[in-house]
Amino acid sequence: MIEPAITNELIKEHGLTALEYQRITQILGREPTFTELGIFSVMWSEHCSYKSSRLHLKNFPTTGERVIQGPGENAGVIDIGQGMVAVFKMESHNHPSYIEPYQGAATGVGGILRDIFTMGARPVSSLNSLRFGPLSEPYHKYLFGGVVGGIAGYGNCMGVPTVGGELYCHPCYGGNILVNVFNIGLAKKERIFYGKASGIGNLVIYVGAKTGRDGIHGVTMASEEFKDDAQQKKPNVQIGDPFTEKLLLEACLEAMKKGLIVGIQDMGGAGLTSSSSEMAGRAGTGIELELSAVPLRAQDMIPYEIMLSESQERMLLVTEPSRRDALLDIFKKWDLDATVIGIVTGDGYLRVKWHGNTVAEIPAAKISEDAPIYDRPSAPPPEQAALNTLDLKDVPEPTSYNSCLLRLLSSPSIASKALIWQQYDHMVRTDTVTLPGSDAALIRVKETDLGIAMSVDCNSRYCYLDPYAGAVHAVCEAARNVACSGATPVALTDCLNFGNPEKPHVMWQFKRAIEGISDACRALETPVISGNVSFYNETRSTAIYPTPIVAMVGVLDDVNIHLTQGFKGTGHAVMVIGQVRRGLGASEYLALCHDMERGLPPEIDIHKERQLCRLLARLNQGGLLLSAHDCSEGGVSVAIAESAISGAVGVDADLSLIRQNGRPIRGDIQLFGETACSVVVSAYPEHATEITKQAKDAGLHGILIGKTGGDRLCLRLNDLIFVNIAVSELTTTYNNALQRELGQNI
Repeated sequence: MIEPAITNELIKEHGLTALEYQRITQILGREPTFTELGIFSVMWSEHCSYKSSRLHLKNFPTTGERVIQGPGENAGVIDIGQGMVAVFKMESHNHPSYIEPYQGAATGVGGILRDIFTMGARPVSSLNSLRFGPLSEPYHKYLFGGVVGGIAGYGNCMGVPTVGGELYCHPCYGGNILVNVFNIGLAKKERIFYGKASGIGNLVIYVGAKTGRDGIHGVTMASEEFKDDAQQKKPNVQIGDPFTEKLLLEACLEAMKKGLIVGIQDMGGAGLTSSSSEMAGRAGTGIELELSAVPLRAQDMIPYEIMLSESQERMLLVTEPSRRDALLDIFKKWDLDATVIGIVTGDGYLRVKWHGNTVAEIPAAKISEDAPIYDRPSAPPPEQAALNTLDLKDVPEPTSYNSCLLRLLSSPSIASKALIWQQYDHMVRTDTVTLPGSDAALIRVKETDLGIAMSVDCNSRYCYLDPYAGAVHAVCEAARNVACSGATPVALTDCLNFGNPEKPHVMWQFKRAIEGISDACRALETPVISGNVSFYNETRSTAIYPTPIVAMVGVLDDVNIHLTQGFKGTGHAVMVIGQVRRGLGASEYLALCHDMERGLPPEIDIHKERQLCRLLARLNQGGLLLSAHDCSEGGVSVAIAESAISGAVGVDADLSLIRQNGRPIRGDIQLFGETACSVVVSAYPEHATEITKQAKDAGLHGILIGKTGGDRLCLRLNDLIFVNIAVSELTTTYNNALQRELGQNI
């Protein structure tokens, strides 16, 4: 085997700087081999090493009384009570999904599922957060169909329900879509597994699909901007097979149950390279591999390709020699390749052999844990101050409030996502309690009374106009949505999507977002237990809006006592509880109806948010509420309209009763202005006084604004009617908006 010479051009092609290459030669004490160069290039890529973000991620709160495993493993783990744990994480598959949407999204789902079951948990529910350019554009219509199809195809075949998510469409995602996928699994507390290659002399076993050339340098592709050659990168996109993954899941869980596994890790980004070096690095051991034993799809593959392949549905296991045959028998029963390809050593080296000849020999910890860490320059963009100014004299009040509300309900960010989630099997496993379309997804934990609520959120426009406040809002909105199900928010995972970190304004956005998430999590007592960073979401120097997606998880002690957003009948009291600080800055109304993205996001009091979440849990437990729905995009009018649509019942409400600082405010601010810490609830009329009292005791407002009944939505300010629309018209607009955006016949 003749390897290419290491040249400056080859080093550059591998995404390594001259200083990074110099550091490699210092670690090795010599020039690297071609295989070693490939190993360092993928492990020191931004995607794997977090070299631009690691310094700042340390600011996250990551511990708490429920936290069993925080960041650093394949997924985070929390104690949910009754001897059970929840294992969850969120990941991105942005670049691959833009190039090949079906496989990019499908393999994103496959990867996050493996992150969960490698910890010993059975995956039970998925969410996703999707960002596209305008869906009226042909290519984004194609991307939308492929991504949704890929998520549905993989998840449905695996028998893992997709129970919720979010969609956001904006021109800033025209060159870089976002596909962020979340999964949560359940396990017994005493049956958690870790990605460690422990025990000198233990065997290293490869299991799952054969290794091919798909996905080679996938992580390198994800660590650079797109230029004009995106479609030429299709060979970097992995190809998924959910049927093989289903076999792999069942085989691994069976082996775990029988106590045959010492350590286990998914061969995800960077494939065999990352799994072997990270398992050895975490355990403080070494691993010696013989690549000629690896099952291959193409027999002419070289060590470089085998180590860097990102072929899907593969795992690396460590087992004791005495348990080898029992372990291999399980995988044979499930018709999966399983073979011994190495051994755990005590010298701390990742040693790679090819037919007995050493082709790579690197200190394992230097690859997985000692990548360069950069404190990159940061500064706000020069136009930031101008963006944050908003003069209401430039924003005329609407001539038709009815038209504005219908326009808001037609926005893909607000409108019904039924067109998407109808393609998902959201009832498989029979754990789903709340169907997609409410504030949070809710599942039951079988054989217990427990429920788990989940929500994924981020307002990208808020983050563009103020990255700190936008990140705080993302955490608090996700927590509010979980609380609107009756659950208590307990922990989160995130997926931080940004442009090129080498540009100071992008790094400023990232740092401010980290600070915002950190402050919000400390105030809400919801630690960050896992997550992902996706940089270089930028094409031809045009970056996406900063998009720190937050997936919040909450626990409900009695799943039978829960809430959804829809009104539940006629004659019920409609109330707004929380705070009242409305404004038009950064609002969906300002963007859609006035074509302006300016100002600042709504003011937010994180401590009041915590009070609101706790209040909702108490009111739910006390049986005082019939429904609850977060006020977010589109303001209180959209929240009321959505609750009316979901409940198929009309509402008559006087919004003038919601006063800001004791004063009446402009009509469009009152109806469409956005706010934090605010929820629309319904209740039996006799409970309204008690709800108001408990809200006041929590330092919050509890304002009775109207009642349910009839078949129209009527929103008044004193005696002046601003909105009067049949619920049937609202429903048609809301339900058919995505189809209209995509140009589909209705």
